[in-house]
Amino acid sequence: MTDKTTELTNLNPRLTEFQDTLYAKFAEDNQTATKGQTVFVGSSLMETLPIEKWEAERDLNLPAHIYNRGVRATTTADLLAHMDLQIFDLAPAKVFINIGSNDLGFNVPEETFLANYKQIITEIQNRLPETQIYVMKYYPMNKENDFSRTDPDGKEAVKQLNHDRSNDKLSSANIKVEALANELGVNYIDVNAGLADENGNLKQKLTFDGSHMLPAGFEIVLANMKQYL
Repeated sequence: MTDKTTELTNLNPRLTEFQDTLYAKFAEDNQTATKGQTVFVGSSLMETLPIEKWEAERDLNLPAHIYNRGVRATTTADLLAHMDLQIFDLAPAKVFINIGSNDLGFNVPEETFLANYKQIITEIQNRLPETQIYVMKYYPMNKENDFSRTDPDGKEAVKQLNHDRSNDKLSSANIKVEALANELGVNYIDVNAGLADENGNLKQKLTFDGSHMLPAGFEIVLANMKQYL
């Protein structure tokens, strides 16, 4: 756990409780889960994609069931510490990874962030050699609009969340993560078409705080992802 993660959880002890509840739920659900399906893993940008709800409510015409194992406020180090629960217990045929935006926001050193990401991928390759790995390009964000009225935690929460995040940081990280994916021979995918406005910012109507998307944004993401699923 990073110092910034510790700081956030100390400020909001319910966050740690929520994370622990999710991990406990994963442990229980994994016992009856069907192996060889698809897993989504990452931080809140993956956790809040309501794919399991959508699968239950409508026919998405997907070739495999999707288990969402994203956990909010987590980093590459946190994923490394919980890979059995989030990935290996499910022995997926495909795994989609969106992790690292919190590393950037928490100012985790780049060499640590990239080393962790490399270890995540290589551990999957070593333990699940037949699994197809999809590394996702980071979504754009929006620091231009005022989200204090739409974020339930208000202006200060938005300011704190986005203080050390930027599209420039995300773009730089995307280049490095793509290079890492190419080095390790895994898929790097861009499912962001339609998310950004003419200035490259996440469209205001698709987000409530500038970083996290509303369901309308995830509908776009899922439509772009279907060719890989």
